[in-house]
Amino acid sequence: MSHYSKSLLLSSLFALSTLVSGLGRSCSAPLGSGTAAPSDPPEFLPGFQECQGFGAKGDGVTDDTAAISSAMFSGGQCGGGSCNSSTVTPAIVTYLVSSAIETYYYMQIIGDAKKPPTLLASSSFNGFAVIDADPHIPNDWGAQWFTNQNNFYRSVRNLIIDLGQIPASISAIGLHWQVSQGTSLINTVVEMSTASNDSHHWRYVHGEWEYGIQVGNLQFTVRNLTVNNAATGLPTAVSGIWNWGFTFQGVTINDCEVCVELTVGSEAIIDAVETNTTIFVRSSLSNVLTAVGVTGGITVLAGGTTTIASWGQGNVYSGTSGSKTFTQGNIVSANKPSVLLDSAGQIFGKVYPQYENYGVSQFISIKSQGAKGDGHTDDTTAIQNTLDEYAGCKIIFFDAGTYYVTIPTGAQIVGEAWSVIMAGGSAFNEQKNPCVVIQAGAANSQGVLEISDMVFTTAGPTSGATMIEWNVHDPSGQQAAAGMWDTILAVGTNMQYSQCPPGSVNSACQAAFLGIHLTSESSAYLEGTWVWTADHDLDTSGSSNISIFTGRGILAESHGPVWLIGTCYFTSCQQTSWVGVRWRKPHLPWGYPGPSLTHTARPGVNRLLPDEHEMKMRGLSPMALGLVVVCQSELVFMDDG
Repeated sequence: MSHYSKSLLLSSLFALSTLVSGLGRSCSAPLGSGTAAPSDPPEFLPGFQECQGFGAKGDGVTDDTAAISSAMFSGGQCGGGSCNSSTVTPAIVTYLVSSAIETYYYMQIIGDAKKPPTLLASSSFNGFAVIDADPHIPNDWGAQWFTNQNNFYRSVRNLIIDLGQIPASISAIGLHWQVSQGTSLINTVVEMSTASNDSHHWRYVHGEWEYGIQVGNLQFTVRNLTVNNAATGLPTAVSGIWNWGFTFQGVTINDCEVCVELTVGSEAIIDAVETNTTIFVRSSLSNVLTAVGVTGGITVLAGGTTTIASWGQGNVYSGTSGSKTFTQGNIVSANKPSVLLDSAGQIFGKVYPQYENYGVSQFISIKSQGAKGDGHTDDTTAIQNTLDEYAGCKIIFFDAGTYYVTIPTGAQIVGEAWSVIMAGGSAFNEQKNPCVVIQAGAANSQGVLEISDMVFTTAGPTSGATMIEWNVHDPSGQQAAAGMWDTILAVGTNMQYSQCPPGSVNSACQAAFLGIHLTSESSAYLEGTWVWTADHDLDTSGSSNISIFTGRGILAESHGPVWLIGTCYFTSCQQTSWVGVRWRKPHLPWGYPGPSLTHTARPGVNRLLPDEHEMKMRGLSPMALGLVVVCQSELVFMDDG
């Protein structure tokens, strides 16, 4: 395979006068030709399966459990270890299920965006949850299929789960969603019993059966959640039982006894509206004299018909001393720049684009234009030619597959089951001369540019790869017209335990130079964007730690606006303004405190990190930096950690 220098440019969609909003059944025709990433065995798994092709009736009477499971598991997927991708698309009908639908790695369940299908649990339903993302192993003392923090790549979209036929006195769970990263639940509804003795449950982690939603997490963000009628049978709408950090934005709760019960962890509730409820937030404290008796019912913040500008409870840290002060009461509201807000004055949010209002003729399949997506053939030319010809007049669809490119840049694209663009070759392996993989818009460009459901990766070593250079700015009056949703930057291919054992520093284990560069004239809306350097080898029996290095996560030099929602990466904000961050979770490399940045990231190269002298002057250890802020203005963090 020849490795030559070429650039793929993701052009903005100047031809579209309105922003697209959802992929419906009329647009599903291009899905047929996708395949999973090559593996051994099998070599090519289908990327798209339709349940009715496996015998599902969808009449709400026939038990379709076996047919749906067959569609999901065709091709030999496994319940642990190395698993391959697939998409399962239920038609616009009601499927009766009598036991759990269990999910594997790279599994998406996608219904029609205009008319979502229903999974109807039968009255004799026997299972832990209607959809179970991490099943328990029978008779194995609580053991589960997957290790929690290694359970990735799941999505459910456009689906109704109906628990109404299960007797109200029997515990019932709609979704058991024990997934850590690379995950989303979009346009998903769980219908529960309205009986007074209801024991039904929307999502489950661990605990009792008296909640609409019970959650515990390391790093979740929830937007546009609605819970209705939890006043009887379900006294609490949302229960948080353990957390590192949880962000709720745009939450609506109606007719409930307790809206949110939070007893542990860090919670941020932003732009919430509660109506006809007794208690908005209920919490438990111990050994805090100023709040003794909260669990017994003492009111610490009176209700009524009012707007709470900003209220907080917990330890406040200020300055550099590390001292803390317990606070329970009104706090100074963050100054939120108007460019980050919607017309109602709330922090702007934009749903995952599914393109439901566009016909099949408005899509172009990348494979129909000659790309192979087999992980071996160099698809650079085929992809760039497609972008050059169709950007601005077609929505470019990447059929499921792995598209190898030697030096790619970008396009306005939608993938299928996390379609992969993979960069490789010597041009990406010069750390002193970093090279862009995906260029999102030409320098100083304006327009609509949307990327969703994609994975960008490298076939290493690629120490000089800048994965995405983001140049485009949304047009005036079109907030978040330039953005990414459910898109993952995951690097570490060809770097496994044998080459990169823990604690080692090997030049062949340099995965990338920089994840995403938001240039000065750009704007960006990033939701569910995971910038990840592989830290475990899942192909080994023990999922061993490995030592792979990326120099930088995200460099934000944009003058804004920038929205970062539900993101995971290390961040550097330099000369940046108008940035809103909701739950940013950087993760230090496994095995730290070594090795030093000076051995892996080359601080000082292109001024994207302070050099070793600067770090010493600032009293910084030359180790991984979770957040670097230089000359910023209007930077708003909410539940960062």
